[in-house]
Amino acid sequence: EDGIRDVERSRGLGDVYKRQKINTLISKENPKKPYSDSAICKILNDDGVEIARRTVAKYRIKLKILPSNQRKV
Repeated sequence: EDGIRDVERSRGLGDVYKRQKINTLISKENPKKPYSDSAICKILNDDGVEIARRTVAKYRIKLKILPSNQRKV
């Protein structure tokens, strides 16, 4: 039941907060092994931030961040 309440609370988290979380994750990732949109989605969901992979991709594009295969060093 607590998990359900956590999910309901995360729905109220704003787009700006979610974009900041994505930006922070990507800025701290290993450049040799960048996170895919799916991996970012899983990390955020595990942290209680409900977000879909396609939304991660949409926010990443808005932040002008390349996809993982183009961020790889």
